Amino acid sequence: MRSPITKTGAQRLRDELDHLKSVKRPQVIADIAEARAHGDLKENAEYHAAREQQGFIEGRINQLEAELSTAEVIDVAALNAGSRVVFGATVVLADVDTDEEKKYQIVGDLEADIKQSLIAISSPIARALIGKNEGDTVTIQAPAGEHDYEIVSVAYHG
Repeated sequence: MRSPITKTGAQRLRDELDHLKSVKRPQVIADIAEARAHGDLKENAEYHAAREQQGFIEGRINQLEAELSTAEVIDVAALNAGSRVVFGATVVLADVDTDEEKKYQIVGDLEADIKQSLIAISSPIARALIGKNEGDTVTIQAPAGEHDYEIVSVAYHG
C-alpha cells in the first residue's frame, strides 16, 4: 500500500536525503579516514564512533529512499474538500471546556512531527477528525482522559 504524504512533506524528506548524501556521507567518510590514520583500530574511539555514525546515515538514506519510492504525494493546495476534514487538512480545534485553541495539519505517517503540529493520519486525533466538518464537536481520547473539541476551521494549503 502506498503511504500518503503531502507535497511539502515529500520535499522536506527529499531535502534531508540530499543533505545526507551530499554533506553527511562525505563528512563521515572523511572522519573514518582521519581516525584510521591514528593507528590501532581496536582501541580507537573516534574510528568506532565514525563507523557507528556511518551506519546511522546509511540506514536513514535507505529508509528515506524506500519511503519516497512508495509514497503517494498529494498536493494539499489542490484538494477541495471545503469544510470537511480529509488528509492534508489544517484544522483549528477549540477545547469545549477551556476555549484553548490548537492547530494541527493531518499528514502522512512519514512526515508527522508533533513539535510542528503535524499529526499522522493514523493518530487518534486525526482518526477522530477525518470525515467531520467545521462546527462539529469531536471527542478525542487523550492520556489524561477524553476531551471534547469543536472544529473551529478547516483549511487546505500547501
